[in-house]
Amino acid sequence: MKRNLFTQEHEDFRETIRTFIAKEVTPNYADWERDNRVPRELFNKLGDLGVMGFDIPEEYGGTGTISYKFQAVMDEETSRAAVSFGHYTVSTGIVLPYLLRLANEEQKQRWLPSIATGEKTLCIAMTEPGTGSDLAGIRTTAKLSDDGTHYVLNGAKTFITGAVNSELCVVVARTSAPAEDDRRFGLSLMVVPTDAPGFEYGRKLEKLGLRASDTSELSFTDVKVPVADLLGEQDKGFSYLGQNLPRERLSIGSRGVASARAAIEFAKAYVQERQVFGKPVAAFQNTKFVLAECSAEVEAAQALADRGIELDDSGELTAADAARIKLFGTEVAARVIDKCLQLHGGYGYMLEYPIARLYADTRVSRIYGGTSEVMKTIIAKDMGL
Repeated sequence: MKRNLFTQEHEDFRETIRTFIAKEVTPNYADWERDNRVPRELFNKLGDLGVMGFDIPEEYGGTGTISYKFQAVMDEETSRAAVSFGHYTVSTGIVLPYLLRLANEEQKQRWLPSIATGEKTLCIAMTEPGTGSDLAGIRTTAKLSDDGTHYVLNGAKTFITGAVNSELCVVVARTSAPAEDDRRFGLSLMVVPTDAPGFEYGRKLEKLGLRASDTSELSFTDVKVPVADLLGEQDKGFSYLGQNLPRERLSIGSRGVASARAAIEFAKAYVQERQVFGKPVAAFQNTKFVLAECSAEVEAAQALADRGIELDDSGELTAADAARIKLFGTEVAARVIDKCLQLHGGYGYMLEYPIARLYADTRVSRIYGGTSEVMKTIIAKDMGL
């Protein structure tokens, strides 16, 4: 179906990103997966393209306020090639908005210019062993020193994406005891350099998919964090964490749709070439029907995602709308990619075929950013149930 989402400017940008992926990413991607990380210099190259500074004001070296459509183009092009830029989306799409919204002028001048160039990238440390989605149960502490000049950070985090390639980490820690009537009170956000004394990397976690993106355990032992690096107000961190969730979930849902669309293209190419019983697999009615089903589902999911992107641009995307997009987009991706892998037969299970990578990479999309079950709860509440 015809899409009206993008202008010629977006399509020109698409060609730039597509060329970059073909030259800098695809030829090296197998090595990056084996290393479980992309090379750090990739982010400097992305900075040279200007894509590390989306939404960073021009006075700090960024592109200024820009439509999310440009990031949607990047998601579509990486999905088309079945690759990723490591923790690019985490740094620019999830963590950077916290700095843009909460940092004071001194902090912006100190952090944003180097982020815009790719000299510094960001990660965020929320999840802890045993807490999962229950952020109110966070046990990492940040106690204010007696002289009031710094916090002393102690604790541990897990499932932290991109920490090895990051220079700055937004850490969620408990600065005060929870209130009797509000377990969420007392959490704060602080920006911690990853080379700070006492900031330690734990195990490098081996994942099912997204293997070119590093994921680690972290620990903090008496890390001194200057009060000047507190992000926003003390004890109000939980309310901050929810403010960027609609954009994050829109991104995950939209990327799921892009992955499903890419899976159809991979399957089409394979079944037209593969011969079985003397004719192409594409000649069988079952093949046509399966791909037709997949196409219909993807078009429906694309319409929903595109509408969400427009709502995000106009500032009208609600938490419930984003939950619908994430739920439907990722569930459609799961069904479509599975069917397309099946059409590949045994070759679909081989990692040399991009469909296998899409299958493994997409599975986590129904978990991170809020599970499908959490999305259903949000939608049901919006329905008054």
